[in-house]
Amino acid sequence: MIIFLYGKDTYRSRQYLQKMMDKFCVERDPQGLNLVRVDCDTTKENIMQQVLASPFLAEKRMVVLEGLLSTKQAAVQEALLSRIEEKAIPQDIILIISESIEKPKTKVAKALFERLTKEQFVQHFEELTGSQLTGWILAEVQERGSDIERDAAHMLASTIGGDMWKLSGVLDQLVSYAIGRKITSGDVAFFVEEKIDDNIFTLVDAIVQKQTARVFKRIQDQYRAGNDAGYIFAMIVRQYRILLELRDVYDRGEDIQSTQMAKALGLHPFVVKKSIPMVKRYSMNELEKIHTALLDLDKHTKTGKGSQAYLLDMFVGKLVM
Repeated sequence: MIIFLYGKDTYRSRQYLQKMMDKFCVERDPQGLNLVRVDCDTTKENIMQQVLASPFLAEKRMVVLEGLLSTKQAAVQEALLSRIEEKAIPQDIILIISESIEKPKTKVAKALFERLTKEQFVQHFEELTGSQLTGWILAEVQERGSDIERDAAHMLASTIGGDMWKLSGVLDQLVSYAIGRKITSGDVAFFVEEKIDDNIFTLVDAIVQKQTARVFKRIQDQYRAGNDAGYIFAMIVRQYRILLELRDVYDRGEDIQSTQMAKALGLHPFVVKKSIPMVKRYSMNELEKIHTALLDLDKHTKTGKGSQAYLLDMFVGKLVM
């Protein structure tokens, strides 16, 4: 059996590889005698000898080759390609080839790559963006025994993007920080850099100033960045909810700029600072109407009265006209 794992998202591919190795050890090799992991870039051992060796007191042997397509060992690549073409990999070997590159440079590496992609068991780990990345965050947090608000997951996806190793580290911090409750957008704001809301602030600021052309350009920029209408809608809802909370504080004559107020509302001081100019442009009545319209949009989307992208464009169009 040959399994080919490749793609730029090395975090998910390593995660997947580890699960396969763990399963093999539990089900077939509890003593760890038949699992071999080879770094093809640094190893000095005979790689093909490892691939062809018989299992020791077991039915199967697992051999993991990492970095084979980027190594300078062309002879090994040629030998393996020949074995695959001739269907001469032993039946008792589970051969896993794990790669981070998608475009090999040498002729033989390209030929081997093309052949491997035709195997039955191939997994391509593309970099996640937009709703796919948000979905992964939601599932990953649950896998770690916690829960996260969708808005907070959207914020993480927008802020950190597809850097899964960094994202995993931040999730570890958030899960430990929010023990016994859902992770909120406020929690996320305390653990990420201040660029968290730059894009959505720019979009909402353009809406506030009724700059029609700029608004729709910003929305298209979001689509090009891999974010879908659901993400844009969620971030707009979040921003107007923040404006509602801050407007209420402002109308009661309290210090809207205080760090204590930001903490009480579960907001990053940076978010409060960026929101204050917008708060002063809206009355509470206007904000309540906008929030109600956003709820109606969500209801219409879920009841099939139009696509979310179309309804979002209609909503924004009414706001800026």
